[in-house]
Amino acid sequence: MAAHDGKVLAGQVALVTGAGRGLGRAFAEKLAALGADVAIHGMRENGPAEYGEGTTLTAVAAEIGQQFSVRSQRVLGDLTKGEDIARVIAETEAALGPIDILVHNAGGDIAAAGGKPDPNDSVHIKEADVRAVLERNLLSTILICQAAAKGMMERRRGRIVTLGSVAAFKGRTNGSIYAVSKAGVTHYTRCLADQLRPYDIAVNCIAPGDTRTGRFLGTREVDPDRMVETGTLDRIATVDEVARVVEFFVGPMGAFVSGQVLRIDGGGQCWPG
Repeated sequence: MAAHDGKVLAGQVALVTGAGRGLGRAFAEKLAALGADVAIHGMRENGPAEYGEGTTLTAVAAEIGQQFSVRSQRVLGDLTKGEDIARVIAETEAALGPIDILVHNAGGDIAAAGGKPDPNDSVHIKEADVRAVLERNLLSTILICQAAAKGMMERRRGRIVTLGSVAAFKGRTNGSIYAVSKAGVTHYTRCLADQLRPYDIAVNCIAPGDTRTGRFLGTREVDPDRMVETGTLDRIATVDEVARVVEFFVGPMGAFVSGQVLRIDGGGQCWPG
């Protein structure tokens, strides 16, 4: 399909992790709207229902495929495990073809037993929760990027977008291990971008601030004044405002942009780093 139809990613295959709901689903929908065939990854088949944003991962994949007239595939796996990652890549490529775009969204400040770590500071957080948060965010990023990058290097093309956080750029008592994991994601992204330059593969990181996903709104008290959508940048982002930046990084306009981290927080952090 011609680019002037808005389908600038037609003929490309995208794998979006953690795509059953929230930002991940928004990313998958954005890429599908641009014409990409999409693999919808999740860790649990019923994950989309957890905060009322869907029913099953299978249903989400089917809905996105039908809505945007692209091929879609549901893939399940624990991205902290190499064998699961290998299967996710293999199932995606068997159904859709070689992966051109990886958007690694899966992660979160989640304890070993689920929910938020408690306590969740630098000193008292339990060892099991330290490991769970680091593995869910940093280890999964390294492992899935390694797996996807190998095929991209052989084909000498591809785009990778990782998910950081504004939490990575300042010291914080609460959610500190999550912040550390996202700081690691940010720097791993830069290292990977440096290695993949000769292969024409752009690698970048987005670092959202507060975003109005089901999980965000369902796990805390939210100031209603920050739920406006116009008139101020001191507010909570919509998922589409974050997804637009992914569109830039994986689309034609981002072809010569690599090794960058872009904060999407309405200017909430106006300092270098």
